[in-house]
Amino acid sequence: MIKRVPAFAALALAATLAVAGCASSSSSSSGPGTSPMSAANEAAMQNPNLDLGSSLDGAKAPDIKLVNQFGQPMSLSQFRGRVVILAFSDSECTTVCPLTTQSMVMAKELLGKAGDSVQLLGVDANPTATKVSDVMAYSRAHGMVNQWDFLTGSDAQLKAVWKAYNIQVAIEAGQIDHTPALYVINQQGTLEKLYLTAMAYSSVTQSAQVLATEVASLLPGHPKLSSIESLATIPAQGPTTTVTLPQAPMIGEKGKDPHTVTLGPGEPRLVVFFATWLTETSDLSAELTSLNAYAKAEAGRHLPALTAVDETVTEPSVATVDDYVATLGPLQYQIALDKTGRVADGYGVQDQPWLVLVNAAGKITWSHDGWLSLASLEKAAAAHP
Repeated sequence: MIKRVPAFAALALAATLAVAGCASSSSSSSGPGTSPMSAANEAAMQNPNLDLGSSLDGAKAPDIKLVNQFGQPMSLSQFRGRVVILAFSDSECTTVCPLTTQSMVMAKELLGKAGDSVQLLGVDANPTATKVSDVMAYSRAHGMVNQWDFLTGSDAQLKAVWKAYNIQVAIEAGQIDHTPALYVINQQGTLEKLYLTAMAYSSVTQSAQVLATEVASLLPGHPKLSSIESLATIPAQGPTTTVTLPQAPMIGEKGKDPHTVTLGPGEPRLVVFFATWLTETSDLSAELTSLNAYAKAEAGRHLPALTAVDETVTEPSVATVDDYVATLGPLQYQIALDKTGRVADGYGVQDQPWLVLVNAAGKITWSHDGWLSLASLEKAAAAHP
């Protein structure tokens, strides 16, 4: 089942803000006397892919009593004395949830040793995949088993938590939509900020920095972040732009000088975007190895050349990708690593896997959400030159 970005996300935000009493800070005009910090804030506020958070009115966070991925009873109140980052995530999500998950982990890492005072929590937002094994599978696929507690419970328990936190969950044509909300809760159990994750791969590290900055303001001594980057809009790298990406090592090449993959105009191309955490929702190994058949057929049938792109920005590490690719056996095509997410954004990726056909001029002529058979791929390639 494919999970999409909530179509009602904007309405959900407005409803959530109204019910929870949130107030977004307004932007101020910059002028000749604007300080560098003000200019940086202004740039961040103009970034459409970044939510700087909505301040909450000091309301107490409703308590949560569920079980984690190990089946252990957990409650939100047991983490008093720690800052909590709480996300609502679909346990089978292939769209926005992995971006949220990665930003949470990176935020904690940016805090260094002070991150030990931060608790990462997730609450399942999938009404059809609520077993302990479901939240464990998601945690395992994303390298999160021992990095957070991913909570689930009965249908009634989850619905009560969603309602308490103004989370909208719906099933539309068999697909799960939910409010992609993330809360920061202080040491006294008070709601501090609400964030909504945007479907933008390039903003994952920026979202992590925003989160870490908010958390640092709540921690003793206000620890400095281990690194700082601009929060201005990051330019996407679409198919009209020539871009060189690192290549995942092929069989027998691990430890050798890395190769690169070039994308861009000049020749038609089939680009398949994926991530290794798709092992949770599909037979990823079989799907990737089956693409060898397309790669073998492309020359004889004059089909667009195949390139696969791993969304490394959402992976636990580059090593995770390298190790996984090494298990696939010989591949007849290259796998590039999109470490920044700029390529995914430029190609309009909205899910994993995401298939794109690009003509020689760099124009996207076709895109598809989900895996396809060899016959369907060849048919699409022939029909969209």
